[in-house]
Amino acid sequence: MDASLEKIADPTLAEMGKNLKEAMKMLEHSQRRTEEENGKKLVSGDIPGPLQGSGQDMVSILQLVQNLMHGEEEEESQSPRIQNIGEQGHIALLGHSLGAYISTLDKEKLRKLTTRILSDTTLWLCRIFRYENGCAYFHEEEREGLAKICRLALHSCYEDFVVDGFNVLYNKKPVIYLSAAARPGLGQYLCNQLGLPFPCLCRVPCNTMFGSQHQMDVAFLEKLIKEDVERGKLPLLLVANAGTAAVGHTDKIGRLKELCEQYGIWLHVEGVNLATLALGYVSSSVLAATKCDSMTLTPGPWLGLPAVPAVTLYKHDDPALTLVAGLTSNKPADKLRALPLWLSLQYLGLDGIVERIKHACQLSQRLQESLKKVNHIKILVEDELSSPVVVFRFFQELPGSDPVPTAVPVPNMAPSTVGRERHSCDALNRWLGEQLKQLVPASGLTVMDLEVEGVCIRFSPLMTAAVLGTRGEDVDQLVACIQSKLPVLTCTLQLREEFKQEVTGTAGLLYVDDPNWPGIGVVRYEHANDDKNSLKLDPEGEKIHAGLLKKLHELESDLTFKMGPEYKSMKSCIYIGMASDDVDISELVETIAVTAREIEENSRLLENMTEVVRKGIQEAQVQLQKANEERLLEEGVLRQIPVVGSVLNWFSPVQASQKGRTFNLTAGSLESTEHTYVYKAQGAGVTPPQTPSGTRAKQRLPGQKPFKRSLRGSDALSETSSVSHVEDLEKLEHLSGVPEPDGLEPGGPEPHPGAPPPQEAELTGAFQNGAQRPEDDRPQVEEPESLR
Repeated sequence: MDASLEKIADPTLAEMGKNLKEAMKMLEHSQRRTEEENGKKLVSGDIPGPLQGSGQDMVSILQLVQNLMHGEEEEESQSPRIQNIGEQGHIALLGHSLGAYISTLDKEKLRKLTTRILSDTTLWLCRIFRYENGCAYFHEEEREGLAKICRLALHSCYEDFVVDGFNVLYNKKPVIYLSAAARPGLGQYLCNQLGLPFPCLCRVPCNTMFGSQHQMDVAFLEKLIKEDVERGKLPLLLVANAGTAAVGHTDKIGRLKELCEQYGIWLHVEGVNLATLALGYVSSSVLAATKCDSMTLTPGPWLGLPAVPAVTLYKHDDPALTLVAGLTSNKPADKLRALPLWLSLQYLGLDGIVERIKHACQLSQRLQESLKKVNHIKILVEDELSSPVVVFRFFQELPGSDPVPTAVPVPNMAPSTVGRERHSCDALNRWLGEQLKQLVPASGLTVMDLEVEGVCIRFSPLMTAAVLGTRGEDVDQLVACIQSKLPVLTCTLQLREEFKQEVTGTAGLLYVDDPNWPGIGVVRYEHANDDKNSLKLDPEGEKIHAGLLKKLHELESDLTFKMGPEYKSMKSCIYIGMASDDVDISELVETIAVTAREIEENSRLLENMTEVVRKGIQEAQVQLQKANEERLLEEGVLRQIPVVGSVLNWFSPVQASQKGRTFNLTAGSLESTEHTYVYKAQGAGVTPPQTPSGTRAKQRLPGQKPFKRSLRGSDALSETSSVSHVEDLEKLEHLSGVPEPDGLEPGGPEPHPGAPPPQEAELTGAFQNGAQRPEDDRPQVEEPESLR
C-alpha cells in the first residue's frame, strides 16, 4: 500500500491516503499508546477539557475515538462486535476522505470529475442489475429515494403543482398504495416527507385464500383502484415488494405492472431479492421488476461495503421535473455521494459482485435443504429454488390442534387450543432464536413476530453474509445447534399442560399464565394473608418465594428456577425453566407446595416467638420471686442478717436445693432446672414434631437427581426387592447348613442336656418374632421302617 502511494503524483493525495491507512490500523488493532501533554495551562472552566491548551495530536484523538468505540466491550462480553472491514471496506471509507479532498478543487475540474463519477456509477449499476436507460439517485436514508419518486409522480400528474401547490390536490386527492407486508413506518414516513394527510395512503391486504400470505392481493387492489377512481381520487403510486421485509416474498410484479399501465399509476419496486438480478439465473417474478418505473437498491449490505449510499434507479424523460423533485442536483457535493460506490465497484469488479451475491443465495439454499430433514421445523419459503431468505420456526402439534397451521380459522378447532399452541410456540421460538444468535453469531439471525405465523427466525444472508463473513460451515453449525435444542423444546412443550393441571389441582398454588416465558411454567404460592384481588407488591409473599427459591436451588436438580414479578402484576412468582429430560411433574409441584407451606409455618413461628418469650420471661420472674419468698420463710429471718446469718449458717448449715427456670422454645413452656442440677445434664424436653413431607415422596435410585421420572418404574423396585430377598434366603441356608452337635471338635465344651444346639439357639432368637424357621422350609423326609 505504501509503495502504491509513492506512485501518486499529488503529494497531498498521497499524504491523505497514508494518514487514512495509519488511522485504520489504530482503530482496528487497539495497540496504540496515548500521548498526554504534561504541564497544561489552566484556563477558564467554561472551555471543555479536550479544547484546552494548544490542541491535541492525531494519535490522542484517535485513541479517544477507539475508547469510545471499544471501551465498554471489556465490561460487556456479550456486546456485538463491530464488523470486520476488509480491503473493499477500506476502499469505501477512502471514498469519503477523497470526496472531502476533491471538493477543494476549482469549479471546472470539480464539475468534470463529479459528472464522470456520477455517469460511470449510474451506467455500471444499470448494466449489472438489468435496468436499461435508467437514471440514478444516491441517498443516505434508504426511504429517501422513494420520497423523491413520489414527489416526481406528483409533479408529473399535477401540472400546476409547482404554481398552486397543494390547492390542486383538494379536488382530486392522490392515493399511494402500499402492501400490508411493507416495512413498518414506510407510509407514515412518506406522508411526513410529502406533507400529505394519512387518508392519502391505502393499505392493500395480502392473499388470504390462494397464493402466498405475504403477497399483495392483486384482485383486491384492482377493486380498490376502481373505487378510488369512482370517488374522484387520483391513483398516484404503487409500492411493490421484490422480497418483503419480513419473509422475503415477491409480489406478482408482472400482473401489477399491467394494472399500473391500465390506470396510469407509477410502479416502484424495492426489496432484497433485487440483488439476484445480477446473477445469470433470475426468477420470472423478480425479472419483471426491470420493467418498473423505479426501484431502490442497497448495495452496501449486499456487498459488505460500509458507509455506501443506497441507489434509486428510475426512468423519466423530463430533466426539469427531476430537478424540481430533487432527484438531480447541480451541487458537486450531492454528486460526490457516488464516489465511495464508484471506487468499490471498480475494486470488486463484476466477478466479485456476482460472487458475493451468489454466495449468499447458496447459503440460503444450504440451510433450506438441511432444515427439510429436521423434524418439528417449519420453513416459510416462497420459491424453494431461488429464495435468498429462509424463515423457519419450531412447532409441535398439541392434542386437539390442527397439524397444519392456517391463516383461516378452522371451525372444528377451539380458539383456546389455537391460542395455547400459538403462545407456547412463540415463547419457545423466541428462546430458540436468542440461543442460536449467541451460539452462531456469524449467522446474522433475526427474531421477528409475524401476524399469522407468530414468532419466527429469519436467515437473510444477502443482508448479513458479506458483512459478517458467513460461510457454509456456519450454516452447518447452525443446523447442528437447532438439532441439539429440539429435545429441550419438545420435552418442555409436552410438560407444560401437565404442569398447569397439577398446579391447578394443588391447594395453595396458583398457575400464572405468562406467554413470554419459555420454560415449563410459572407458579405462585398463595399464603394465608394473600390478597388475591390486589396487584401490588406483597412483602410476605416475596419473603416466602425467596426462601422457596433457595430451597429449590439446594436440591441440585437439572431444572432452573428463578424468582420474578408475576405477569401483569407485582407479586413474586417462581419461574421454572426448560426441561431436557422427562420430569416427574407431580413430584415437582408437590415439592413446591410442601416447601412453601413449611416456610410459611416457620415464618409464623418466628413471628409468634417474640410474644411467647416475653410472656415466659414475665412468668419466670413471678415464679422466681415466689421461690425467694418461700426460701425466706423456710430459713427464717435471723439467717438474713449479715453477721448473725453467717454464724448461724456455720453452726447449722441449710441444705437448700438450687432452683431455677428454663424456657423450652419447642414446647413454649417454663420448666424447672432441678433436673439439670441433680443429674448434671440438661433434659431432652419435648421432642419437636417432624417436618411434614409430601405424600407422594419417592425413594430415588443411587445417582438419580430430584424430579426425575424413573424410566423403569416399578420394575426396578421389584427387582431390587427380589434381589434382597434372595440374599436373605442365601444367608439363612448358610446358617441352617451347619453340622450337627455330634460333629463338634474334641475338647470342646459339651452342651447342656436340655439346651438346644448353639446354632439352633441363635436361629431361635432370630425367628422368635413370628418368623418362620428355615427348617420349616425344608422338605420333610420320612424315616424308613427298617430304621425305626
